[in-house]
Amino acid sequence: MAKGYLIIQARTAGGAVPIVGAEIRILDPQGSSVYELTTDESGETERVSLETVDKSLSLDPDYSGTPYTGYDVLVRAAGFNSLYISGVPIYEDETAIQPAELLPMQQTQRSPMVNEITIEKPAAASDIRRIQERPEPELRVLRQVVIPDPITVHLGSPSSLAANIQVRFTDYIKNVASSEIYPTWPDASLRANIYAIITFALNRVFTEWYRSRGYSFDITSSTAYDQAYVHGRTIFESISRIVDEIFNQYVRRQGQNAPYFTSFCNGTTATCSGLSQWGTVSLAERGLTPLQILRNYYPNNIEIAETNVVTGVLSSYPGTPLRTGSRGLDVQVIQTWLNRIRRNYPAIPEITDEAGVFGDSTRAAVTKFQSIFNLAADGVVGKSTWYKISYLYTAVARLAELDSEGTALGIGTVPPGSVLRQGSRGADVITLQYLLNLISEFYPTVPRVSQDGIFGSGTRQAVIAFQNAVGLDPDGIVGVNTWKALYDVYLGIGENVPMPGPGTDYIEYVVQPGDTLWLLSQRYHTTVDAIKSLNGLTGSMLYIGQVLKIPSSSEVPYIEYTVRVGDTLWELSRRYNTTVEAIRELNGLTSDMIYIGQTLLIPVK
Repeated sequence: MAKGYLIIQARTAGGAVPIVGAEIRILDPQGSSVYELTTDESGETERVSLETVDKSLSLDPDYSGTPYTGYDVLVRAAGFNSLYISGVPIYEDETAIQPAELLPMQQTQRSPMVNEITIEKPAAASDIRRIQERPEPELRVLRQVVIPDPITVHLGSPSSLAANIQVRFTDYIKNVASSEIYPTWPDASLRANIYAIITFALNRVFTEWYRSRGYSFDITSSTAYDQAYVHGRTIFESISRIVDEIFNQYVRRQGQNAPYFTSFCNGTTATCSGLSQWGTVSLAERGLTPLQILRNYYPNNIEIAETNVVTGVLSSYPGTPLRTGSRGLDVQVIQTWLNRIRRNYPAIPEITDEAGVFGDSTRAAVTKFQSIFNLAADGVVGKSTWYKISYLYTAVARLAELDSEGTALGIGTVPPGSVLRQGSRGADVITLQYLLNLISEFYPTVPRVSQDGIFGSGTRQAVIAFQNAVGLDPDGIVGVNTWKALYDVYLGIGENVPMPGPGTDYIEYVVQPGDTLWLLSQRYHTTVDAIKSLNGLTGSMLYIGQVLKIPSSSEVPYIEYTVRVGDTLWELSRRYNTTVEAIRELNGLTSDMIYIGQTLLIPVK
């Protein structure tokens, strides 16, 4: 009997927090338990082998059966809702990686609910007709090709009332490729298909195909209109490694910048003018390269291009791999990021090398990080490792900041009695926006919002998304029931999610563009010397992405506000229930003059 392999990863908050000790049960197609496993300190199970069918069946376009064996997986953990995944596909000689993103139980919830995910056959085995609409040749909206990280996916057809979800771009491409094709196909075939999938998504983003029509998403999960996406589904190691290598490469015509419209279909039960998914297999078996395969379906003058513009990252990849012997600021950045990530993932060894020097301990930390997050464990920080470390660091640091901010804002356990709707302003709106932002770390269908104390359209969309997620009437109004649900979820997160932290004597702050030690000392009512002493700084130089410890005794409630047209200090003081003098003092202003785009710190009572 053929063998395949499976790893389950139980995590929450977008992977920022591993779920240790989660109980995993794997069931065969007859419902019998074949494994009972427990996750380790990284939230991961051991790699187990499972019986399956011969992989030659997944290489035969005429085979009408299921060319893999589907297993069911039940994931349970204290304080979290359970997850039941049916149809986890196991292919011969392939390692399947099953993410298990668990939701924390609400405070008033007495027993865990069971969320379900069903994994169907890949789209290459479906006879669904694709009507992927091609943009007009002259339709060019963005000036450059950008990797949207995250990308916003609508979980249904364009006009449906389905939820939107924000997904890291590489995770999106891995999910789509695993949902569209078979992981057992030849390497050149996989790469050709993945190039088409990447380029199709970038074309939708570049032309703003949906956003220019008034939609609030970049692409849909509908195979009829775009390409398949099943949130929470299994991905495969063979696909994952290729995506990590080529995620910022795309197809374009020579002499043009725009991503080519790479339409595709399975090429057997459904045909189209674009790429044939099954056709790529026979071409790869004949020895054609990925580019040759693509040119077989698209114009002969296409080429593979690369973009290094990735949104949502603290610092772009420096362009040269970092390895043992490397020195400089880029090495120091990676060391800082990894040492922060290891608080959440203690299996990563501590880096003891001199700052900015890539020595043995840095290499050991990089290698362990790579093994935890399914990267080639070579101890070298290449493009894929750099961006994965950057993403994880941003996730864990953002969660820590939100945790500290809740204390600063004095959220408490009793909801406000106000009724908020679009147009509302003030401290209760700030509380609402904070709660939404914390909840969005765990509920991917709830978007983040700006904490500006103004209930605008973005806040209303986030409220509606939250109401949908918890089964309330999605009216966009925050009344008694919505406040109660927000606090149930918020307090449940606090009670059930382990928040690794540095202790109680300081908070962590991630340096942003424009920050100086003086500005930070003013913001947190402390001194430059106190910050320097706590962080062991000998100078005043900071770098973007650096983690600073700020004395927690200095922590005061405030928000950052960007000045808009028509704002005055008097109007802001009225809006936020403070005084002009308090705003001037907090910002070191000597007059009432402010300018559009200026960032002000507003004290919040």
